[in-house]
Amino acid sequence: MSRNSPPATPLSGRVRDADAVPPGRKERRHARKRARSSWLRRLWSLSTGRFGLIVVAVVLATALVSLFWTPFDPQQVDISNRWAPPSWPHVLGTDASGRDILSLLMAGARTTVLVAVGAGLVASVVGIALAALGALTARWVRESVAVFVDILIAFPVLIIAMMISAVWGGSLWVVIWSVGIGFGVSIARVTRPELRRVLHSEFVLAGRMAGLTPSQNLVRHLLPNVAPVFIVQLSWSMAVAVLAEAGLSYLGFGAPVTEPSWGLLLAELQQFITVHPLSVVWPGLAITFTVLGLNLLGDGIREATDPTLTRRGGAARTARTHVPEVVS
Repeated sequence: MSRNSPPATPLSGRVRDADAVPPGRKERRHARKRARSSWLRRLWSLSTGRFGLIVVAVVLATALVSLFWTPFDPQQVDISNRWAPPSWPHVLGTDASGRDILSLLMAGARTTVLVAVGAGLVASVVGIALAALGALTARWVRESVAVFVDILIAFPVLIIAMMISAVWGGSLWVVIWSVGIGFGVSIARVTRPELRRVLHSEFVLAGRMAGLTPSQNLVRHLLPNVAPVFIVQLSWSMAVAVLAEAGLSYLGFGAPVTEPSWGLLLAELQQFITVHPLSVVWPGLAITFTVLGLNLLGDGIREATDPTLTRRGGAARTARTHVPEVVS
């Protein structure tokens, strides 16, 4: 080895590693990890988010537990024990057939979760697809999609679901698809202007100049910046899906009589509301709290994840600029 050649020390290796990973990118990577780990704490600190999380967690846990266990068979008829008051072992009492109301509510939670999640997935796919077509395509396609959305949104979702159910028969899948498509159109109508607004932002233009395709720009830049608006609309559509299923089942267009449903239970018990008013309270409270929890959870998630809003020590929200990096 020559006397003038520098020795290979561990320091030179560290220098090469530091040169390979720019400090700015490493700092941004740690910042993203901290942001992902702290949004749940911000959600829990909000009263609306905390209430929504508790209600949704209780409904999900009830639906999961009912798959394996309920206090009684939900469809078990016991004429000798009909209209039992709330007591042990029938905590919420029984109905006109002697069925345990608590078991019926637990089994009905499965139907509620299935309808809410299924309608939410259908609404998400339909809404994002229509919004992307109405914001990222050629002008004639954008205008055609806008007219199509305006035509579909003129028809009430419940009327469409009732018409489809009258033709195809009462089914949960009919409710899921009709409500999901109907509210997917509403999501597209609200999300499309936001996509158009973000589309002209400087970081989106810089990403386009850096070689990002329209689909990459959509996933990396556009959707994260319209996520708060999308989340509010999605939570609202899931909440209304619960109401729609209960209303359609109440009218006889939703779940079949063999499927436990809060709407069916409410329709059966409301005939005896003047004689046994307390029995009607339980399915009504279950529907009310579930819809309220979904709405408040969506509002809390929007406040916790919106990049343009922040809370400092419980103070009022203030706006701040958020420009995502162009190239990861």
